[in-house]
Amino acid sequence: MTASTSIQVISPSNQDILFEIPCMTRPQLDDAVQRATAVFPSWKQTPVAERVKVLQKFCTLFEQKSDAIAETITSQMGRPIRYGVGEVKGTLERANYMISVAEECLQDEVVESSDKFRRYLRKEPLGAVFIIAAWNYPYLTTVNNVVPALLAGNTVLLKHSPQTPKCGDLFVETLREAGVPQDAIQSVHVSDEDANYLVQHPGIKFVNFTGSVAVGKKIRQSIGDSQRIIGSGMELGGKDPAYVLPDTDLDYAVENVIDAAFFNSGQCCCSIERCYVHESVYDAFVDKAVALTKNYVLGDPYNKETTLGPMANLRFANNVRRHVEDAIAKGATPLIDTKTVFVNDKGNTAYVAPQILVNVNHSMDVMKEETFGPVLGIMKVSCDEEAIKLMNDSNYGLTASIWTKSPDKAIEIGDQIECGTWFMNRSDYVDPALCWVGVKESGAGFSLSKHGFSQFTRPKSYHLKLSQV
Repeated sequence: MTASTSIQVISPSNQDILFEIPCMTRPQLDDAVQRATAVFPSWKQTPVAERVKVLQKFCTLFEQKSDAIAETITSQMGRPIRYGVGEVKGTLERANYMISVAEECLQDEVVESSDKFRRYLRKEPLGAVFIIAAWNYPYLTTVNNVVPALLAGNTVLLKHSPQTPKCGDLFVETLREAGVPQDAIQSVHVSDEDANYLVQHPGIKFVNFTGSVAVGKKIRQSIGDSQRIIGSGMELGGKDPAYVLPDTDLDYAVENVIDAAFFNSGQCCCSIERCYVHESVYDAFVDKAVALTKNYVLGDPYNKETTLGPMANLRFANNVRRHVEDAIAKGATPLIDTKTVFVNDKGNTAYVAPQILVNVNHSMDVMKEETFGPVLGIMKVSCDEEAIKLMNDSNYGLTASIWTKSPDKAIEIGDQIECGTWFMNRSDYVDPALCWVGVKESGAGFSLSKHGFSQFTRPKSYHLKLSQV
C-alpha cells in the first residue's frame, strides 16, 4: 500500500511499522455519509431515555475492556502501560456525567402552557456530524464529543488521529455492541485530503475537531470555502501557565506542577508548560522541582516501572528538542543533565527526557509556542502584576493555575487571566460538570457540562395558539 491509500502507524517505542489501515475511497465516504443520514430520523426519534440506556451499557462494556484499551494506548502513542487504567476511568467519568444530565438537558423548555397558548423550545439534533479526535488522550478526546452527540440524537462519523486509529475503532465497536445502530456511529479512516472532502461534504451538518491550531484554522477555512452554513467546534492548543505564590505549601505545589508538566510526556493540551514563581520562594521551588524530576523513569512503556515512555512520534520529539535548543541558544539554563540521569534519551528516537529550564524569557519558543513535551520553563516574578502580564502574554488561553492558600487571591487574579478554565491548587484535569473551553487560539466552542449538548443541537421554537378566536 502507498501513503495515499493507507494509514501507516509507526511504533513510538522502536520506530517499526505497527500496522497499516486502508483509507476509505470517496465513494465509500459518500456511502458512509448517506447511511448516517438515512439512519438519523430513527435515531433522532428514539426517546432520550432509551439512548441513555444504550450509553450506560457502553460504559459497562468499555470498563470490561480496560486491558485492551491500555494496550492500544501504549502501543500506538507510547504512554506507559501502568497509566492505561487512568484513561479508562477518565473516559467513564465524563461519559457517566453526560449520561446523567442528558434527559434534563435535552427536554423541552416550556415557556407557557395555558388554556390559550403552548410555547416551548425543543432541542433538535443536527444530523450527521463529523468528529475528529486526537492521539494524545485517544479515548478522552473522543468521549468529550461523541457521547453528547449521540445522546442528543445525532449520527456520528468519527475520524481518529492517524497515530491512534485502532483506538477509534475500539470506541466505535463498543458503542455498537451497546446498541447504537451500526450506521449511527462509524469509524472512518481517511487521508488529510479526504478528511477535507468530508468537512465540505453536503451531508455533514457539523464538524468538531480536537488538535492543533494550524489544522483547526484550515478546517474553518475549508468550511468557509465550501460556502456551506454549518457550525464547528474547535479544541486546539495550549501554553498553560502556573503562578506559585509565597503562601503556598511548596512541596504540594512542586509535586503537582511537575506532574502536570511531565505526565504523558507533556503531551496534553492543558499541561503546565510555563511556571511563574514569586521571587521569595523561587530558589526553593526550583531546587525541589529538579530533585523530583530526577525521580522519573524514562524507558520501555511496557515496563511497569516506567513513568515516562516515548513521545508518540519522532516528529513530536524533534520539535521538543528544537524548543530546548532554541532556549539554550538564547540564554536559558537546563537544570537536568539528561545524558547521565536519563540514558534512554537519545537522538533519532522518540524518547525525550524531562527538562527544567531557568533564565528563560518570552523571546524563546519554549515560553511562547506550544511545546507539547516534557519541558518546563520557570521564571522568577516579583509581584502579582508581573505574573498576570506574563500569563496573559500568549496567543493561547486554555487553562491556567494558581498555587496559594487564599481563595480570595485566586479569584482576584483569576478574574484577570485570559483562559477557559482557572484552577486553584490543581491543574491538568477536565471536570465533566464544567465547560471545557478555550479562548484566543485555544479554540472556539466548548464541550462537556450541561452546556455540552448545545453545540450538537439547535433550538426549535413552538408557538401554539390553541384557539382560533
